[in-house]
Amino acid sequence: MRDVPAAIAIRIARPGDADAIAEIYNHYVASSIATFELAQVDATEMAARVTDVASHGLPWIVAESGSRILGYAYAGRWRTRGGYRHSVETSIYLAPDATGRGLGGVLYDHLLAMLPALGVHAVIGGIALPNPASEALHQRLGFEPVARFREVGLKFGQWIDVAYWQRCLPVGGGLHSGAAGVAMRA
Repeated sequence: MRDVPAAIAIRIARPGDADAIAEIYNHYVASSIATFELAQVDATEMAARVTDVASHGLPWIVAESGSRILGYAYAGRWRTRGGYRHSVETSIYLAPDATGRGLGGVLYDHLLAMLPALGVHAVIGGIALPNPASEALHQRLGFEPVARFREVGLKFGQWIDVAYWQRCLPVGGGLHSGAAGVAMRA
């Protein structure tokens, strides 16, 4: 796992982080194809999303410098049927001025390290194309491309392909039907 720079703390997100998380996310909603969301998300909705992820025993983490959140990553359920309970889909977003410094890898490393103890085996990342930076990040982290869906999204008047990347993890603590809680230090 990459070392966290001294000025940055990785911690579990709280509903009170919703304003900062929404601000980061809304940059991508308004200016990129990284998300297919078309309307900006307010802090109330973002707090509900953070709470929903936690209610399923899955982690949503933030990278913080001082009191400023620089980025976040989380693991959400891949599908709702019980047989998928050991699979998650991950998302990661950084503040625009926090990109290109390795913070994405640090956040993702921490997220991936938490998942085996929760019974997670398959980690899936969806990438709207083109996105060479996200593809390179997933490749560096040991993900492999497993699927490409053509023209499944429409944003900014263009059809967008989505690639899915996957990494299988060793499951820690044995297989179980639920997810355990997550503990992290700030």
